[in-house]
Amino acid sequence: MAKKQFKTESKRLLDLMINSVYTNKDIFLRELISNASDALDKLHFKALTDNSGITAGDLYIRIQPDKKARTLTITDNGIGMTKEELEQNLGTIAKSGTLAFRSAMNAKDAKDAGEKPSEDKETDIIPDDGPEVIGQFGVGFYSAFMVAKKITVLSRAYGSDEAYIWTSEGLDGYTIEPAALAFHGTTVMLELKDNAGDENYDKYLETYTLRELVKKYSDYIRYPIKMEVETTRVKEHECECEHEHEEGEECTCEHEHKEPEYETVTEDQTLNSMVPLWRRNKAELKDEDYNSFYTDKFHDYEAPLMHIHSRIEGAVTYNSLLYIPASAPYNLYSKNYKRGLQLYSNGVLIMESCEDLLPEYFGFVKGLVDSPDISLNISREMLQQNRQLRAIAAGLKKKIRSELEKMLENSRSDYEKFYEAFGLSLKYGIYESYGMEAENLQELLMFRSAKEDKLITLKEYTDALMENQTEIYYACGESPEMIRSLPQYKYLIDKGCDVLMMTDNVDEFMVKMMNGYKGKPFKSITDNDVNIASEEEKKAMEAKQAENRELLDAMKAALGEKVKEVRLSARLADSPAALTSEGPLSLEMEKVLSEMPLGGNAKAERILELNPDHPVFEALRKAKDAGEAELTNYTKLLYGEALLMAGLKLDDPADFAAAVNALMIK
Repeated sequence: MAKKQFKTESKRLLDLMINSVYTNKDIFLRELISNASDALDKLHFKALTDNSGITAGDLYIRIQPDKKARTLTITDNGIGMTKEELEQNLGTIAKSGTLAFRSAMNAKDAKDAGEKPSEDKETDIIPDDGPEVIGQFGVGFYSAFMVAKKITVLSRAYGSDEAYIWTSEGLDGYTIEPAALAFHGTTVMLELKDNAGDENYDKYLETYTLRELVKKYSDYIRYPIKMEVETTRVKEHECECEHEHEEGEECTCEHEHKEPEYETVTEDQTLNSMVPLWRRNKAELKDEDYNSFYTDKFHDYEAPLMHIHSRIEGAVTYNSLLYIPASAPYNLYSKNYKRGLQLYSNGVLIMESCEDLLPEYFGFVKGLVDSPDISLNISREMLQQNRQLRAIAAGLKKKIRSELEKMLENSRSDYEKFYEAFGLSLKYGIYESYGMEAENLQELLMFRSAKEDKLITLKEYTDALMENQTEIYYACGESPEMIRSLPQYKYLIDKGCDVLMMTDNVDEFMVKMMNGYKGKPFKSITDNDVNIASEEEKKAMEAKQAENRELLDAMKAALGEKVKEVRLSARLADSPAALTSEGPLSLEMEKVLSEMPLGGNAKAERILELNPDHPVFEALRKAKDAGEAELTNYTKLLYGEALLMAGLKLDDPADFAAAVNALMIK
């Protein structure tokens, strides 16, 4: 029979389908299994309407490798195809019978529903099995040419006595001839390409490879995917004892026993799980079920802190099963970390890691999404940017935040464990969004309270504000111990104020982006304008400032451009001096930026504050009277001390050492 040329598109288009659209050869099996599943869905749906007696339990997909012949066969007992359908679906590139079926069903559903729009709602109801077919574009079948040099399709339509065989070697076209087939359905036989160089096509004949590909891509196809598998077992033999043994009982009689003999048998095994956990009713599942699925699916030895199982119906329908891990992976904050959720369409894996479903600050969340409404691109390997995807991502973000807030309220210890592991991600979410995500994330933040010495939320801090306190005081440092050593810390604590201790590098940058919380601005205790002294104390300090103006000006001259100002302060408690900052760049920001490759030139506007009630200040006054050299030396010493107390590096370590030496030999 003469070969026919492919309709509609050129050979170049077919060559594109085979060699360019798909980037991973392994997915050919997913495509063929998905096509077979669609055929079974169509027959199942038809059986529900014509009372033929066919049930879902009668339907199956079979995989049959033949190493000797180097063929791989995928068989289903589904709806099958007539000669005309073979011509249309396989002879015309991008002609999809599944798409036509879906279009007809959608039109019927819209008519029955009167096109009434529905709002998104969460439900525990899992819908009955329906025609959730997968294919849309009519090109998935041609992915088989990535591994096959010849494809033979034998099909008999349900309700017909005639069968036909479709054969093609790719670009040269195809033939369709009458054939014989004892049952309705379709058989696709691939004659694999010859191995060449690094391309090993024989692996697609190995039981292990086929089992892994089914498990990865098609584990949740609703029909059994069967394959005959060779296994080894102990061969049964009669015991030489005269008395009888119970079945399975090991013989303990004192006579010589034969060594066990093994035999190879062929068993029919089902390769797929069929019913995914996330499609089961939540009422039927226990924590053990969720935890077992998580540790197996995501290869974590530790049970998760929390699972989030939901089904959303509305403009976009999807099932999601999300997990909050108990510990952060070692590479969470590195470029090598792969975030994202697994994406399924009707139980078929589309993407192993879809980053667009999660904001980066929730990148630690593990899990999956399964939706029949996702618009896929032609190869089903990548997702198009569309409103369905954005709607799902927005719903997941809102759900994760809501569940974390519930954990914070109902299980404080679990939340604190979560926050210790992943709180840094939330902080980066606020900072990297320039504060746009602050409203979404601020209620999830926690910081160590100086008063209570435990983690508290911003709400808990503001609820406990002192009377007339209008600011949220915080301090940044490498550790709580270092923060407690800051001169300004003791002053605020003695006044009864609480201080939030922040020990992550991003903290200072984050609070600047937040621009306050519930109308209360953040104020670093090292800012120059933190002063809760009484009016009387302020007036007394102003008088001392004026009285010692000449001394302060001389010290400023000694330090030059290193500081913007030298002045007196009432908030240094028992410390002689301290550094504060003025302007948009704080001391903490300078410290963090100085450790970065391109941030060494960033400098805060430093102010040296002196404690007029400390004995060191009297020594400064005497040094002024003793001469310029001694005052300069003392000033450098005090400034160096203030730098170290603030966690900053000395501007000139040699100069500081010389000042110390001069003091020692005085």
